Amino acid sequence: PVGPTCHKGTDTCFGTSNDFGVEFFRYLQDFISRRHEEMPEGSYTTSLFKSGVNRMAQKVGEEAVETVIEATNGTDDRLIYEASDLIYHLIVLLTSKGHRIEELADELIKRHK
Repeated sequence: PVGPTCHKGTDTCFGTSNDFGVEFFRYLQDFISRRHEEMPEGSYTTSLFKSGVNRMAQKVGEEAVETVIEATNGTDDRLIYEASDLIYHLIVLLTSKGHRIEELADELIKRHK
């Protein structure tokens, strides 16, 4: 459900929240993985998979450059917009290579220790 479900006005009766937060990355990864398996016509994600790894890598590069431009000369709103495009295209590229975004978290956790 969206919003409170408990009689106390909280999202749940268990002190948890219905907000995705960072867990949205896992949801997005699962969605992109389904696109990769099903390849529905008319889907932008499908078109990326069909374009091949070189084009997907190029899109990651383009979005990275746009993110850098917004970070150095743009607005915070545009920075967030372009960084979101970067993450999306990176997940598509990772998926095409048989990887998941969680593997990045695992790697960062190892480095943090």
